[in-house]
Amino acid sequence: MTTDRLPEDRNWVASTGLSRRGVLVGGTFAAGFAAAVQPVAASTLKTDLKGLDERMLSISVQQGQMPAYRVKPAGSGRAPVILVVHEIFGVHEWIKDICRRLAHAGYYAIAPDLYARWGDATKESDIQTLISGIVSKVPDAIVMDDLDRAAAFAAADGGDSSKLGITGFCWGGRITWLYAAHSPRVDAGVAWYGRLTGENKPPIITSQPIEIAARLKAPVLGLYGGKDKGIPVADVDAMKAALEKAKSRSKIILYPEADHGFLADYRPSYNETAAKAAWGEALDWFKTRLK
Repeated sequence: MTTDRLPEDRNWVASTGLSRRGVLVGGTFAAGFAAAVQPVAASTLKTDLKGLDERMLSISVQQGQMPAYRVKPAGSGRAPVILVVHEIFGVHEWIKDICRRLAHAGYYAIAPDLYARWGDATKESDIQTLISGIVSKVPDAIVMDDLDRAAAFAAADGGDSSKLGITGFCWGGRITWLYAAHSPRVDAGVAWYGRLTGENKPPIITSQPIEIAARLKAPVLGLYGGKDKGIPVADVDAMKAALEKAKSRSKIILYPEADHGFLADYRPSYNETAAKAAWGEALDWFKTRLK
């Protein structure tokens, strides 16, 4: 697997040159972020835990245990569940913050470490080693099963998985599309700049979102950037056409001035205008379908 298949990597490397150092920070503030994304941008947001119940936990899966980060509103109420699928960098501080943001919006948010069998992605500082040693070894089929188990765990942990959503970023954005075709239990998905086309490499990569557009069991909101060098607008348009042909309830929004990773406030790719607009769209999408 090359960086051309994972546009996030190429854009991250390109956006952290010496000319951008003025907008980057490190030290204590950056603690908890993946080694491959250091230093983090000064625009990084931090969401508090007031009124929330936070835990690191372990879920039984094939071949062992899978770590996960879970946040939900404090109290005895059963909140709708949202599975949060990480980027290639694993369950690092930004993914945890996304979970906290969703919990403040009234959801039980759980981010399973889908790379755990192959290593700790948050500790690997070299992008190429991260890709070759971990990311390229993770089979789609195992990921689907792990997400099923995370949803089942959430139901036993006080979440209302009869109202189930999923959201993911880059690598996780593609997985969001696939899971919406895989699980009959999912009610809504939000895919952030996830790859739509590409080469299949069974048994690891079994299908691409554009190939399963007609098999989606739940509507997915796709959020994409018009300046994304790894996911060209032509791919986004082709996916829109595939969804229209399938009479899908899914929808894609393109932000013309946004690049790949535009929601990632810890990186120079962050586009505040597009991020705020897209986050509002995502919350509205889930509110309509999960609440």
